[in-house]
Amino acid sequence: MSCVSFSAQDSAEQTLPPKASLNRCAGMVSRVWEMESPQQSCVKPDVSLEIMKAGSVLRKAKSRMWRGHRHYKLQDDCKTIAYKSSWAMNSYSTFSVGDVEAVREGHESDVFLSVADEYPPERCFTLVFRGRRGNLDLVAESAEEAQAWIRGMQTLIENLQSMGESEKLDQMETFFKVIQAILKAKTNHTMSIDGFLMYLTSADGSIFNSEDQRLYQDMTQPLKHYFISSSHNTYLLEDQLKGRSSVEGYIQALKRGCRCLEIDCWDGSSGEPVVYHGHTFTSKILFKDVINTVAKYAFKTSEYPVILSIENRCSVEQQKVMAQLLKDILGDMLLRTTIDGKVPSVLPSPEELKGKILVKGKKIGGLESLDADNPVSGEVSDEEDSSELRRDSLTTESLPSDSKKSKQSLTKELSDLVIYCKNEHFNNFEHARIHGKPYDISSFSESKARKIIKEAAADFAQHNARQITRVYPSGLRTDSSNFCPQDMWNVGCQMVALNFQTAGLEMDLNDGLFSQNNRCGYVLKPEILRNSEQQFNPDKPQDRKDYCPLILTIQVISGQQLPKVNNKVGSIVDPFVRVEIYGVPPDQATQETSYIENNGLNPCWNETLEFAVHTPELALIRFVVEDYDMATKNDFIGQYTVPFSCIQSGYRHIHLLSKDGTSLRPSSLFVNINITEAS
Repeated sequence: MSCVSFSAQDSAEQTLPPKASLNRCAGMVSRVWEMESPQQSCVKPDVSLEIMKAGSVLRKAKSRMWRGHRHYKLQDDCKTIAYKSSWAMNSYSTFSVGDVEAVREGHESDVFLSVADEYPPERCFTLVFRGRRGNLDLVAESAEEAQAWIRGMQTLIENLQSMGESEKLDQMETFFKVIQAILKAKTNHTMSIDGFLMYLTSADGSIFNSEDQRLYQDMTQPLKHYFISSSHNTYLLEDQLKGRSSVEGYIQALKRGCRCLEIDCWDGSSGEPVVYHGHTFTSKILFKDVINTVAKYAFKTSEYPVILSIENRCSVEQQKVMAQLLKDILGDMLLRTTIDGKVPSVLPSPEELKGKILVKGKKIGGLESLDADNPVSGEVSDEEDSSELRRDSLTTESLPSDSKKSKQSLTKELSDLVIYCKNEHFNNFEHARIHGKPYDISSFSESKARKIIKEAAADFAQHNARQITRVYPSGLRTDSSNFCPQDMWNVGCQMVALNFQTAGLEMDLNDGLFSQNNRCGYVLKPEILRNSEQQFNPDKPQDRKDYCPLILTIQVISGQQLPKVNNKVGSIVDPFVRVEIYGVPPDQATQETSYIENNGLNPCWNETLEFAVHTPELALIRFVVEDYDMATKNDFIGQYTVPFSCIQSGYRHIHLLSKDGTSLRPSSLFVNINITEAS
């Protein structure tokens, strides 16, 4: 049997085997993935499943005005749900049970909350899909029928999860086989192709170092020393003008590890504050529903603090309602005093604030003047271009009536809930250095942040080593598009708020950065961005004292089971791989392979790409696979983004993700990574 020279310690330094062996290796890897692909689910007979297979007419609820009946039934494979409208004759559409993440009972969605008086909760349930796909709210004809579907779906989901657990056991068995292969080959320092393939397809063969996927960073540093996963206009599921507001936005953001949520608060007609994008035609949801949702989901993904960035446009009366709701609903989770009862000289750490929810907003005075009694007049919003949307996107005649409001007062009740996150207007760096408090947070629009970076990047980095900065998208991004967060991270901006509902490059980078450290939503900034006495200019990384550039060499060997980009009969992809480097300006680079015609099963490229990386601690590597098209725009197939610091050298697999960030397993790339110091 042919062998590949391999050492676990210096795999990155090994040269590739001959091309014939590589092609054979790629084919074998593809067959290994085929064997690991999920097989047809085996579900024990169940009364609920039999009811699902027989089918039910369920009412799909979308709003008070729109409700439609559809026939739903579970297919015999127990993996697919088929459905059709009453007018669709015999034409059924389908979705996979594997696409459903959870089932919620009762009025556990904003749609059901809005029509709670029409349907009893015992007849209602919601199917929650993975990724950014909208939920499916269904109403059964009886409570018994609803329970059959709820129990049946839970059984199917648990079955799929148990299959996942068996895969983990298979991986452990594979690991022991790898060890046996290593011991067997130890005498001549070689490993057989079979042993090598077992290693590559195990978890240890991933490009992402598994040690960096656990909670490996120091969580006892002050909050200012962390990048914090942050969302902009979290309540919106669509665009910024007419899109739907929903508590689902908060659920999805928190599930992705987001730790800073935005809540735009306005007076409600019934005396209760509402949340929506002011001066637009976006729908409204109740503030209390948002806080109830936060209370339920805040710490399901991460135990580290959640920050509520409150855009307060409410009257004094409804601000008091907001404050009371925050206290009543969040209870002990709400941070209401400093952790030691003293005015801080430095911010506490994520570790010290575990399980706590912080309010970010305007405050009367500072923590030094907690005895203020009177409301303070003035603008209580901190987003400087909040009127930019109104000026440039809507005419005065088309504005809702609430756009005529100008200044509001801030009540003591709400002010007192702002502890470590006080909104403070930014004047200049010198003023902030002399007068700034450790708990001051300044917010910048993306355009203002870019202007400052262009004119004074080093000063901005020093400022962000002392205080927290939040950057948010321009009001002109009415389509909920995003700006590239990398430029802001390069100067240490902690809260780079993105529209989480919009998939694409920007969210891929955000997901990539926060995929490390147990996805807890906090990533420790590099030392060069934590030292306020050190000058770091991202445009001139060579000026730093410990400058040590690296050379990243990537041999793109092959791909395995790449998905089709459309469902046309005979459709076969022509894949190519593009590698993109994001980091400080000198590190920004893109290279790509040639395309392979008509081969999505096991395309082989065997091409080498090389990059110089000047600031590796800030770099992100994005692998993109696309379907080449000579006449039109290339189609996206999959991507994977990983922090440079988390990459493992050697022969590795890259497990591709969809545009929504969900797994495309078993689709993958097979590469060889080599990292050396630049000469």
